[in-house]
Amino acid sequence: MNKTLIGTVCILAVTGCSTKSDANLQNMTVGMNTYLEKKGDLCLAKYTWPIDVSQHDIDTKGRNALQMPVLEKVGLVRLSIASVDLKESETDTLHKVDVKRYDLTDAGKKYYLTKEMRSQIADGSVQVHQGDFCAAKLSLDKVVGWKMLKTANDQQEAVVTYTYKIEAAPWTEDAAVRQVFPMVARIVGGAGVMELQESFHKTDEGWIAVNL
Repeated sequence: MNKTLIGTVCILAVTGCSTKSDANLQNMTVGMNTYLEKKGDLCLAKYTWPIDVSQHDIDTKGRNALQMPVLEKVGLVRLSIASVDLKESETDTLHKVDVKRYDLTDAGKKYYLTKEMRSQIADGSVQVHQGDFCAAKLSLDKVVGWKMLKTANDQQEAVVTYTYKIEAAPWTEDAAVRQVFPMVARIVGGAGVMELQESFHKTDEGWIAVNL
């Protein structure tokens, strides 16, 4: 028998015939790398600029009222005053009010990622955006493990637990930024330690993240 053929038979005897859709460490790692390459951006849900902050936002300590001055402090946005038409909730009449308008500086524009982003709104529907302001990029550290599931239509799914590496913007180290963006602070600080999870479904081409 040909020596090359003998070697091939021996390898198959030891390893078995693995496919891309098998639930093993190699395939789950491939799926995780593909997912994080496409969806690993850590963004702030600030899709559309400029962002206006009204006196009502300030009085009620809205998210943008707290966060925009901090982004201005670190040089990512600039402040101006603008006059806009606001509708009164009770009468539906329009009236002019002054708002604080924040727009990205040249430094801030470096962190605006133009790509399709999706968010879920209160009624459960999905809204599509054309970009977002982002603070970091995650990549795979290692796959810790996975739990197999079976859906109602008998499709195989897996919940993969993993740790990650992170390439974060320098301004995420600012104490004020960490205070008003606590989730960013938590994720940046958890690199290599914090365990995250992602759901995958089995296909003939391998394990594909559910939200890709």
